[in-house]
Amino acid sequence: MKKEMLINASQSEECRIAIIEDGQLEELYVERASQDNYVGNVYKGRIVNLEPTIQAAFVDFGVGRNGFLHISDVEPRYFKQAGYDPDELIRREKQNQRRNREDFSEGGFRPREKPPIQEIFQRGDEVLVQVIKEGIGNKGPTLSTYISIPGRYLVLMPALGRVGVSRKIEDEVERKRLKEILHELNPPKGLGFIVRTAGSERSLRELSRDLAYLLRLWRIIVKRVQTLSAPVDIYEESDMIIRTIRDILTEDIDQVVIDSPEAYERAKEFLRLVMPRNVGGLQLYSGKDPLFHQYKVEQEIAKIHARVVPLPNGGSIVIDQTEALVAIDVNSGSFRTEDSAEESAYRLNLAAAKEISRQLRLRDLGGVIVNDFIDMRREKHRRGVERTLRDAMKRDRACTKILRTSPFGLIEMTRQRIKPGLKRSFYKECPCCTGRGSVKTPESMALDVIRILLLAAENTHCFKVNIRVNDQVAAFLNNQKRKDLASLEQRGNMEVAILGSETLFPEYLEIRCLDERGQELAVNYKA
Repeated sequence: MKKEMLINASQSEECRIAIIEDGQLEELYVERASQDNYVGNVYKGRIVNLEPTIQAAFVDFGVGRNGFLHISDVEPRYFKQAGYDPDELIRREKQNQRRNREDFSEGGFRPREKPPIQEIFQRGDEVLVQVIKEGIGNKGPTLSTYISIPGRYLVLMPALGRVGVSRKIEDEVERKRLKEILHELNPPKGLGFIVRTAGSERSLRELSRDLAYLLRLWRIIVKRVQTLSAPVDIYEESDMIIRTIRDILTEDIDQVVIDSPEAYERAKEFLRLVMPRNVGGLQLYSGKDPLFHQYKVEQEIAKIHARVVPLPNGGSIVIDQTEALVAIDVNSGSFRTEDSAEESAYRLNLAAAKEISRQLRLRDLGGVIVNDFIDMRREKHRRGVERTLRDAMKRDRACTKILRTSPFGLIEMTRQRIKPGLKRSFYKECPCCTGRGSVKTPESMALDVIRILLLAAENTHCFKVNIRVNDQVAAFLNNQKRKDLASLEQRGNMEVAILGSETLFPEYLEIRCLDERGQELAVNYKA
């Protein structure tokens, strides 16, 4: 299987990175210069407000929007400010976690041991925070005091205070070897380090180089924290090209192709310092056609936001994104096999599970996701679809949780939402339908006009009514509703003038009432 990373950085306004496997788009990352990206950045902020009812604080960290800091994201060392012993609270929390695992099967739950946030902080307190989720809509960015600074193979986590290995590295022998290497490197006491998935099978020298880099970076961060006053930025994540190469480039990616000479040199310098063995796989694209057109990625990107996604052997999945959740429906369409209906449904659901995983990555959909698969009676088929979906989601870098099939045949899941999905970033709400996807018919709009004219007819000061609507609504009023208009003119002793224009939205409605002197009355209406 050929796997490639394509980096399109030829336009200064936008950078796009695609991962393709055997010609199929599997992952897509897009970042625009016009859109602020704070995730991963570390700031020294100031508490500006406390909300005890939701146990949260709002933090000014210098970007123009206050961040949201919940008590669950407050590191125990801050508890000393309220007179609590962090070590004792951590011990209790570990006990509660063990109890929670026991109680979960019985439907019980014990909350974490956390002191009230209003006892920990006061307005004006300075706090070191990291952005863990972009603001969506009117919500500000989500913050955490649990700082994590990623390297290539290690993650520096000051609050951890110990060394560990990523859970995604499942080989116990390898986990033990990596822990021994970290203990041998003897990191400073009080700092925590986690070996990332990319650190698997790495040598002591490679991990040592990464550790030294993170320690140098941490000393710079500490110095800035001590010398600068809030609100101020302390550490900013690398640009998307360096960040993606650092986090995603693995041995199974055959080559990295970049279409910008400046970006190529930047990536080459980074690889020489951090991953010298991968420099040979870096290429500067020199073709005449645009990079994404040459690899037929543009065609795939054009399909990303389609509501209906066809499956390879027939059938389709329909994706609807709402404010609260994402609903995905599997349709059989023309998919048929010579086997029974049960077997046909099972095979189609397996294909749909793989495509759902791919679409969630490409569209960067998050939150609650409800998958409505085709009904299957056999329990082993249901378990097979669940297993396929879980296996397909393993390559997803976002945290996911998948439940078992419900009695209604639904598979509910959650996917970590760090930033708005691509659709929310690339599209704005339609001014015609305000995001509903439909508009009123000309007949409905005409009836609305008649209802408002009924009110105008009762106003003794109204001498003339000017109406501006879409031309189709105007045609309906002047033809099908001419008698009603004439009756209203006679009833209210007024003149009704209708002006239609094809440039107006289908639901545009402007009504102006004038008195005998041509002055506008206060009963005008515009929508």
